[in-house]
Amino acid sequence: MKIDFKYLRMKRIFLLFFFMFSLLMAVSAQSDMMIHYNMKGFYLEHKVQKGESFYALGRKYNVSPKSIAEFNDLDYNKGIFIDQRLLIPLTDDNFDQKGNSGSAVFYKAKENETLTTIGEMINNVSPANLRWWNALKTNDVKENTKLIVGFIHSPSLPAVTIAGQPQKEEIIAAVNKEPVKEEKKLEEKKTEEKDSVDPPTKKEEAPPTEMAIDKTKLPKEGFFKYFFEQQIKTHPVTKNETVTAGIFKTVSGWNDAKFYLLIDDVSPGSIVRIINPTTNNTIYAKVLGKMSGIRQNEGLDIRISNAAADALGVQDDNKFIVSINY
Repeated sequence: MKIDFKYLRMKRIFLLFFFMFSLLMAVSAQSDMMIHYNMKGFYLEHKVQKGESFYALGRKYNVSPKSIAEFNDLDYNKGIFIDQRLLIPLTDDNFDQKGNSGSAVFYKAKENETLTTIGEMINNVSPANLRWWNALKTNDVKENTKLIVGFIHSPSLPAVTIAGQPQKEEIIAAVNKEPVKEEKKLEEKKTEEKDSVDPPTKKEEAPPTEMAIDKTKLPKEGFFKYFFEQQIKTHPVTKNETVTAGIFKTVSGWNDAKFYLLIDDVSPGSIVRIINPTTNNTIYAKVLGKMSGIRQNEGLDIRISNAAADALGVQDDNKFIVSINY
């Protein structure tokens, strides 16, 4: 029997092409899983395809079909249509930020962000896990870098498994402190060479960290007060505005005094001072994202977290006036 080697070669090429195409499609599907945030919480965007329904999307993203309808302010009984843009809620039930496998959810880093600030914004996920999932050695990250920030567990989505384990924070701290130690030794040597009558140089106060701060002694204005004071040293206050504000719900701020806000035209991660003119209470809040493009934000200039509103002494849950500067 004569073997057709040309046929076998073509068959292998076809199988290889099919494998590469399938892999490309899987990666492409993963790249679309970008995390977003609005006043209702974190979510993914999904464009409805032929044959999909609330029920089918609930199975795909491992979330209650009715919660998808509620998150989008839609009537569950009326169904959905092709090419409709839906927001898929990320909840404690379908969004895993502790394990190392599942369908990866991504976040695109913005200017001046670090793994620490990104982790604080996205459910306080630890920098150790972010470094682990993204094979990073430090908390520094370049702008526009796509980072894995968690996983969805679903048999309908392509899955990945991240090898290894999270690097301990004390190891990173030791690495980060090593250059400082060398600088300190050099400075001590220079100091010894100086005349003994020279006054000692005052050491610059180190920025507070969540571990270093005694939560019972947090300033009433919030955790980010210190960071605002550091921010205005390099970027002095240029904006003083009176704005109409609303509230979004979050678990942050009640125990750790970390207050957040949504506002347009201000970079995420920036700190804004907010004053309630009725009570004269002041807080400092970190910018999470924008207001524009969300129907529920019409008529509002900013939204602040419910813990921030409580600290300001706000009485109205719908609309109220505050002063902001940054």
